[in-house]
Amino acid sequence: MVIRVAVAGATGAVGMRLASILARHSWFEVVGVSSSSASAGRPYGEFLAGTDVGRSLPQPQMDRLFRMVVEDSAHFDPAAADLLFSALPSAPAQKLEAQYARSTPVVSTSSAFRMEPDTPILLGGVNTEHTGLLETQQRNRCWKGFVAPKPNCAVAGLATTLAPLRDTFGLRSAVVTTMQAVSGAGLSPGVRAFDVLGNIIPYIPREEQKVACEPRKILGRMDDGRIELASFSVDATCTRVPVLDGHLMSVYVRTERPISPGEARRAFESFGRDAPTRGLPSSPKRTITVCENEAGPQPRLDRDREGGMTVTVGRLRSGGAEGLRYLCLVHNTKLGAAKGAVLTAEYLASRFLRWV
Repeated sequence: MVIRVAVAGATGAVGMRLASILARHSWFEVVGVSSSSASAGRPYGEFLAGTDVGRSLPQPQMDRLFRMVVEDSAHFDPAAADLLFSALPSAPAQKLEAQYARSTPVVSTSSAFRMEPDTPILLGGVNTEHTGLLETQQRNRCWKGFVAPKPNCAVAGLATTLAPLRDTFGLRSAVVTTMQAVSGAGLSPGVRAFDVLGNIIPYIPREEQKVACEPRKILGRMDDGRIELASFSVDATCTRVPVLDGHLMSVYVRTERPISPGEARRAFESFGRDAPTRGLPSSPKRTITVCENEAGPQPRLDRDREGGMTVTVGRLRSGGAEGLRYLCLVHNTKLGAAKGAVLTAEYLASRFLRWV
């Protein structure tokens, strides 16, 4: 059965990537694209033309998407689709995603609902057990649909690596410094090239709060229809660096039980082998890939492993008897954004909504 999908915020960087992935997906059929009123009424091809996303599309899918007319997100009828993907900015998403969810399930890349008590932050292969909270959300808000957000793009990589450490050794704390690619800023307002070229911007607005809070919710425990936040702490410093794609993070964790680099490596390599998302079209063979080379991971060399859907770790070093230092890399526009959202939708469709 083909699932009809629409993309809100379709003219942004993540929205265009979502539309291109969905147009080639064997489960989904794109039936609508929407954006702000300033973009409404124009052919979608005007936004895709000349972009890497547009050029990567096979001809039949390209022709169909290019001919679509962009609708106004504020007036889009979600009932035209079985499932809606939202790549809206957070401010309009707060209102519009709730509006859509009255009738239609929404998978979101926005932060608008992530920390709501009745909303899970779903990360494929890590916390699928939180899916049950969506039923609580529906009851609380009298929605036929729901809003299922994915994590912040850096958190998608960080939380994936923290999960096996928590499971095997217990976690007390994590200190992380992110080196985030310019594509994470999106197309608007974005980061001007002359600001970041040959430079590092040592502050990203509102990013450190997300990196500090979201992993504790993702790795929290479901209890009586709510998520009890994990007890470990996260201290984050977030920076923007002159890299196109791929967020690299330096992480130091303190664990509850003794840990060595070799034991951590085994925990990373075995994580996700029996994940409920295994076998889905967008799921990687390895949730976490460990670099053999001491000089890795590097964004240019490692971000596209497993189609950009694996988290790559390296430089595993002891941080004391109950400490570990490592680097991790996540492709911010793939696992960290569009493809991560598609994987969430695949899981919901096959296990929760049972459309496929």
